[in-house]
Amino acid sequence: MSEASNLSLVESFTRYFSVEIARTTEQKALVYGVRFRVYCEEFNYEAVDKFPQRLETDEYDEFSRHCLIMHRASGRPAGCVRLVPATLVSGARLLLPLEKHCGPSLDVERLQALNLKREQQCEISRLAVDTAFRRRTGESLTRFGEINGLHFSAQERRTFSLIAVACFLAATAMTKMDDRTQVFAMMEPFLPRMMQRSGIVFQRIGTDMDYHGIRAPYFITTQSALDSMQLELKELYEWIQKSLIT
Repeated sequence: MSEASNLSLVESFTRYFSVEIARTTEQKALVYGVRFRVYCEEFNYEAVDKFPQRLETDEYDEFSRHCLIMHRASGRPAGCVRLVPATLVSGARLLLPLEKHCGPSLDVERLQALNLKREQQCEISRLAVDTAFRRRTGESLTRFGEINGLHFSAQERRTFSLIAVACFLAATAMTKMDDRTQVFAMMEPFLPRMMQRSGIVFQRIGTDMDYHGIRAPYFITTQSALDSMQLELKELYEWIQKSLIT
């Protein structure tokens, strides 16, 4: 039996992937490239010809903190996520993406009952896993060419299911770093269900709407996510948190 086959899923993930804050222009281009392939080319949420440089961006990127999941062996980006603050550095009010684009779906009374502080609010958005890391075995063609050319082992493929979770954990770590611990997200139905299986329970704060697919608004606090997180995921979170502050 190989050494890799004896590793836990989390240990395997940390062997095959790295997590980093996208600070440089080059790193941010990798983030926007993943988003272009996923949101524009694959799912047609945005028009391809709107982004001739093949980098999907919007007005929130300048003020957001971005994170990358990188595949170590190939040096390719596997996933990304961003954290959008509810206020600018100067203190000026900034509508979060879900407030701007999905306002009618929000339950205003429920939001008021949460008694939130604007300066602590943020939104996790543009969470994306690159096409090449979501293909099933046997599907050879990807945006990168042939997936078999990337030489993914069976053990590596097992870890692909953790990429989206790792993106969320990275975003959670960023909320802690920025003291933006009251967290919103517009999510497709599968993501809150997947996170709930990991012990992380979001509050639904509105109705379904068609925005880049059927999505609904959710809320969670950083502390509640950390308190309820399963032990194995807590191990992954702590590794990601250390990766982001070094």
